[in-house]
Amino acid sequence: MPQSVLVLNGPNLNLLGIREPEIYGRETLADIAALCKDAGKRLGLAIDFRQSNSEAELVGWIQEARGKKAGILINAGALTHTSISLLDALLASELPVIEVHLSNLFRREEFRHHSYISRAARGLICGLGSQGYVLALEAMARIVGDDAATGKNAPKAKRTK
Repeated sequence: MPQSVLVLNGPNLNLLGIREPEIYGRETLADIAALCKDAGKRLGLAIDFRQSNSEAELVGWIQEARGKKAGILINAGALTHTSISLLDALLASELPVIEVHLSNLFRREEFRHHSYISRAARGLICGLGSQGYVLALEAMARIVGDDAATGKNAPKAKRTK
């Protein structure tokens, strides 16, 4: 059974394809989900692809991933630059995290140059459009494989009373 990777997408990413296509391109989130699922099959990863405009829902999904998923790939959208709660949840998950952005944050407004998510991430891919998701999944497959070989990030045993 393939290891499962949670691919999270934050606010407004549901508008891909129609929102500022000169920045984000014309691909829809459904196009990116299909791309990720195809890459996952090739890499031996099960992809759990989700999007929410709610910070609380994203935090809940990250918390649920602990001990159940092999890793998290996240494009937190604008929450990247504001959400300490997402950072805390990612750190608490104790899972490998890769941060992805469609656009190059460092060619954009200065407030986008800071990412709270990066502190929890093993790596950051930005500016390569949807291809960044595929590259992140390739990196995650390598990380998950290396971690499995060393026993790192193995699911934690549940406490019993």
